[in-house]
Amino acid sequence: MDVFLPIAQVFVNPIEILLLSAIVGVLSGLFGVGGGFLMTPFLIFLGIPPAYAVANEANNILATSVSGSTTHYLKNTLDYKMGFIIVIGGVIGTSLGIYTFTYFKGIGKIDTVISLAYMYILAIIGTLMLVESLGEIDKAKRNIVVKKKVHVHYWIHGLPLRMRFPKSKLYESIFTPILIGLVVGFIAAIMGIGGAFILVPAMIYIIKMPTRLVPGTSLFVTIFVSVIVTFLHSFNYGSIDLMLVVMLVVGSIIGVQVGQKLGEKIDSSGLKALLAILLLVVGIAIAYDTFFAEEIQKEIIKVANKDLNFFSKFIREFSKDMPFFYGLFSILFAVILGIGAAFIRRFFSNLRKKYLANIAKQTK
Repeated sequence: MDVFLPIAQVFVNPIEILLLSAIVGVLSGLFGVGGGFLMTPFLIFLGIPPAYAVANEANNILATSVSGSTTHYLKNTLDYKMGFIIVIGGVIGTSLGIYTFTYFKGIGKIDTVISLAYMYILAIIGTLMLVESLGEIDKAKRNIVVKKKVHVHYWIHGLPLRMRFPKSKLYESIFTPILIGLVVGFIAAIMGIGGAFILVPAMIYIIKMPTRLVPGTSLFVTIFVSVIVTFLHSFNYGSIDLMLVVMLVVGSIIGVQVGQKLGEKIDSSGLKALLAILLLVVGIAIAYDTFFAEEIQKEIIKVANKDLNFFSKFIREFSKDMPFFYGLFSILFAVILGIGAAFIRRFFSNLRKKYLANIAKQTK
């Protein structure tokens, strides 16, 4: 049974949305990458206009980032000082990204810009990931151990205004994390992704943060960037559809848990190559849609004019009449879902530990 999205104004199959978001969540948990660069194209393929796909995936990323960040907060694996410095750059980058988004939306080219951005990003990430994974498989077969360089210096390390970061035990220029945050924020605003595929490698190889602090700090930064992106998209364009967000969040959070468990048990080198191929295939599909499937998009838009039920009317009117409060509500809604998911996960994790401990006592 299809469900009508009152804001995006298209019909979608909720089972398809839940399954796809769960699958992307599994991939995110398994490989430690953000799922935004996969989920947004999938939403576009399902007939959701690109501008709405970007906005709603940003809200989904907010919820999942809050969930993951809460878990890392409870484990004390966050560098707040470094996170806040990166967020400064993220705020600047997000503002520039929204300005760019507004410009292209104003001239009617935003759908094309989003599609082209995904086409190039997926091609680059997919190619790099495929080369890296094939290299890892080859080295594993030949039992080659590669010694990594501990200290590699780039021009960015020579920037002034150095500051100490006690948690990460670093003495770094504040401009380094600010510049990284700026790039991440700009990309997040236009493409509706968290930017983890840039942020995580930059934290490890450029800022040189301890690996154990990287995932939590990355999620912490993503929260603030996603809050800004979600609010501005909601306030400026009224493009957040809460019905779609619920489906995305539920599927993503369940999928991430499964992916993380699988990641603890299996070697992901071969699977990473398959993920790289998937990214390249999605990039090619986006290119085809962008240049050869214009008539399909027109047909989808024509189907939108249908009578709304009470709940759908309420969401649409709330979005139009009070965009500021609707934006705040969208953020609060995602944050509550994220925190709730984190504590539910912790509850069941503790329950499992107690169960295993009791079994261990009984066997002695």
